[in-house]
Amino acid sequence: MEGRKTHWKVILWAANVLAILFLLLPIVAIFFGAVQTEKELISDVRNPLPKGFTLKNFRAILTGEGFEGGMASYLPPNVGVLPKAFFNSTFVSLSVTFLCLTFASMSAYAISRLKHRWTKGFLYVSLATRLVPLMTLMVPLYVSLRKLNLLNSLTGIILTEVGFLLPYAIWILTGFFGTLPRDLEEAARIDGCSRTQAFLRIILPLSAPGIASCGVIMFILSWNELVIPLIISTRPEVMTIPVLLAGLCSDKFLFFTIMMAICLIALTPSVVLALLLRKYVVQGLISGALKG
Repeated sequence: MEGRKTHWKVILWAANVLAILFLLLPIVAIFFGAVQTEKELISDVRNPLPKGFTLKNFRAILTGEGFEGGMASYLPPNVGVLPKAFFNSTFVSLSVTFLCLTFASMSAYAISRLKHRWTKGFLYVSLATRLVPLMTLMVPLYVSLRKLNLLNSLTGIILTEVGFLLPYAIWILTGFFGTLPRDLEEAARIDGCSRTQAFLRIILPLSAPGIASCGVIMFILSWNELVIPLIISTRPEVMTIPVLLAGLCSDKFLFFTIMMAICLIALTPSVVLALLLRKYVVQGLISGALKG
């Protein structure tokens, strides 16, 4: 019996290692592509290992200068705005995450605690709004933002993404708030706390793992969003990283090494955030799985 358990442990361990390697393979390919020149990359596509290492791609996308050969004549003029695009993406993603968590936590708390007919209906209706394809809403959204003078602005991008991501956040936090015991909250209310004070002092601290998990998801979804910033903004000063990458896909040339260098930099915030909050994220996911 012990030998069989050990056998299955080895199989599961090997399967986990293979799954991790499979997930890391694209990142390794991006790294190898980012540290070599475009000529070296396309000279031998069957050899995944770079013939040499260079940081010219990173210097070029940060400064807009130093592109090899005649590549500069093909590149769009917005390649040199990566620092601004990085700042825009960070600002938008953090703002969207904060607003989604703020409004979603209050809505999820009301849905999970107030036993009215409209609470569950509100939850399902809010989630059903996301069943509408995004592209069908782009024209009326563009017209509405134009009337509000929010086109080509980070404010317009933030408000639009919050509207689309808020139902997801409400759904995630509602399930987590529903697993929290009511005893501490009721004890706080007996001691004189209002429902708002009990929410701020009891529920939110206990909900830190669930809020962290939801926050990481909201940040990554906002960070990788392409359609909304692409349609709302056309000026380089309000361009986000996904829009910048889309601008490198030309009908004349596809800049593999430049795109890989940008992708490698774009991975940094998501990876850092996940590593910093991994304790809360794992705790929140395990708690929801055990209590759900």
